[in-house]
Amino acid sequence: MTTAFPLHRYTYEDYVWLEEQSTIRHEFLEGEIVAMAGGTPEHAAMAAEIIRQLGDQLLSGRCRIFTSDLGVRVIATGLATYPDASVVSGPTERDPEKRTNAVNPTVLVEVTSDATEEFDRGEKLEHYNKIPSLRAVAIVAHARKCVELWTRPDAGSEGSWTRTDYESGAHVELGCVGCTLDVDSIYRAAAEPAV
Repeated sequence: MTTAFPLHRYTYEDYVWLEEQSTIRHEFLEGEIVAMAGGTPEHAAMAAEIIRQLGDQLLSGRCRIFTSDLGVRVIATGLATYPDASVVSGPTERDPEKRTNAVNPTVLVEVTSDATEEFDRGEKLEHYNKIPSLRAVAIVAHARKCVELWTRPDAGSEGSWTRTDYESGAHVELGCVGCTLDVDSIYRAAAEPAV
């Protein structure tokens, strides 16, 4: 006797309709729609500091920084999600089925949490690697001072991703957009201010 219930498989069209009606955000992957939980104050502060640092450096360039309000869709795999920060070089190409999603990020940033760390470092990273325009993914650890940077030399190249870890005292080199991230400043932003 089988006790498992069959999963409902949603279409991307179902997902788009739900996103338009909902006050919360959802991820879409392989026919499943999953509500995204809010982050901790530390998570939000780290993401804000990353956006501040990148924004200050991209002011006069051809790239733009986006908050987690910008959805990103991986056309090759169907994943639709909301990275903590995204950088798009040149014009933003939009998902033809959900015009509020971008499909051509150059850099994506994920700040991990207890609930998302395994997915961010594993399956989600594999999906991101299929975005032709993507040159770098920064995964910012929540539990220790470490930014894991995955890069590839050319947009659209298959494979050839390289991992570099940056710890306390280091500056993360995002050469593809001409920026750096100060690791200590990211983690300092997460600390509670003195009273």
